[in-house]
Amino acid sequence: MDRPGTKCRTVEGRARRHATAERAAGGHMPLHERPRERLASHGPAALSAAELIGVLWGSGTRGHTALDAASDALQRHEGLIGLARAADVELEAVPGVGPVRAAQLSAAFELGRRVVTDWPQGRWTVRAPRDVGERLVPQMGYLEREELRVVLLNTRNAVLRQVTVYQGNVSSSLVRIGELFRDAVRLSATGVILVHNHPSGDSTPSPDDLRLTAEALAAGRLLDIQLLDHLIVAGDGFISLRDRGVAFDRTV
Repeated sequence: MDRPGTKCRTVEGRARRHATAERAAGGHMPLHERPRERLASHGPAALSAAELIGVLWGSGTRGHTALDAASDALQRHEGLIGLARAADVELEAVPGVGPVRAAQLSAAFELGRRVVTDWPQGRWTVRAPRDVGERLVPQMGYLEREELRVVLLNTRNAVLRQVTVYQGNVSSSLVRIGELFRDAVRLSATGVILVHNHPSGDSTPSPDDLRLTAEALAAGRLLDIQLLDHLIVAGDGFISLRDRGVAFDRTV
């Protein structure tokens, strides 16, 4: 049997713990100003990046609201792009984050990348280099290592598939030309576009880039699969080697 006053003290203790959790989660804000309520009433576009991350993380921790931790993480990594590139161990070092929140954030960024990558089949047609560049810049512009992708097209220049064939060092001495055309042959593609990124942020083509393009052009002629372009993505932009004067078979 509980002693007199024990139940009362238990209820009071629970109330204090609940109030502490509310303050940690941002409960000191008026209800209509809290990110989750604003998300429900105005939609995600009305929230700042810190507020969106705060909604993802949910409740706060002792001394740090979820919004405080999100703002601190964004500041330490100089915005969303830096945050998306940060390793889990770097995220965990931010006060109020820890391994669980670091994993949640990494998963959210990866989902965003996959949404951009998941193109509708048979409904996207390439008419100019920008049709490819504008879609791949958000995916590849800020990758920390080089990737080489091949965009496969049919006779109407509709995209059949995008394939990542190399990650790491995209060098003409390391890339096997047959790998660039393997999926094109399997899917009966009639044209391909090479796309790779420069993590340095400088899109200027290197001698290796030009050599790889020349070798791919020659292989494409033998296979009767046209290399339509080779794009180099860097930061927020890209260049087309075809537009730079490399002798491609025909325009895109």
